[in-house]
Amino acid sequence: MVHQPGYDAVADLYADTFPPTCMTPLERAVVAAFAESVREGPVDGLVVDVGCGVGHVTAELSNRGLDVVGVDPSREMLRVARNLYPALRFEQDDARLAATDLAGRGVGAIIARYSLIHVPPSDIPDVLAEWASRTGSGAVLAVAAQSSDAAGEVAEFDHAVAPAWRWHPDRLAEALATAGFDEMWRTVSRPDPSHRFPEVHLVARRR
Repeated sequence: MVHQPGYDAVADLYADTFPPTCMTPLERAVVAAFAESVREGPVDGLVVDVGCGVGHVTAELSNRGLDVVGVDPSREMLRVARNLYPALRFEQDDARLAATDLAGRGVGAIIARYSLIHVPPSDIPDVLAEWASRTGSGAVLAVAAQSSDAAGEVAEFDHAVAPAWRWHPDRLAEALATAGFDEMWRTVSRPDPSHRFPEVHLVARRR
């Protein structure tokens, strides 16, 4: 289990600073499109929100009719999530999902919004391979991350809470393809001047 003491320390502040309404129109559209792709897809199973934080996106996906579990390594972020959304299920686990109880069900889809950025690049292939082993053909995967303009780049940056890396969109797509996830579509944007880096949303399907 990989813990996140930085996020433990700021959980309440995070919940106050980033309410559900802080999502940009593009982010809301990506979450909605992801949910629609899952509902229309051929794979039945739990949707896993990896790095769910205080649970806002987990709740949004549940409201859209998906059977979803939120997963996060931070005990305190999960405490806030459970207080905010007591009817939803949250598990303490890291991106490898080794400790997540699936109750005998498969994984139908995975969404990881700004959580893979905290996984060291050398560990990303193993994490994605683990996700591929848990999902069937047609399962949908959505990843959001701070990005880079430099082709092929994976660069560490000074995240305020925990060590983090940003990926060029093509490099991220290549890593997903190597693990067995083929890109369906992506967005790259610069939401506003307060965002230092471009941001990528990449949606892929398990081949």
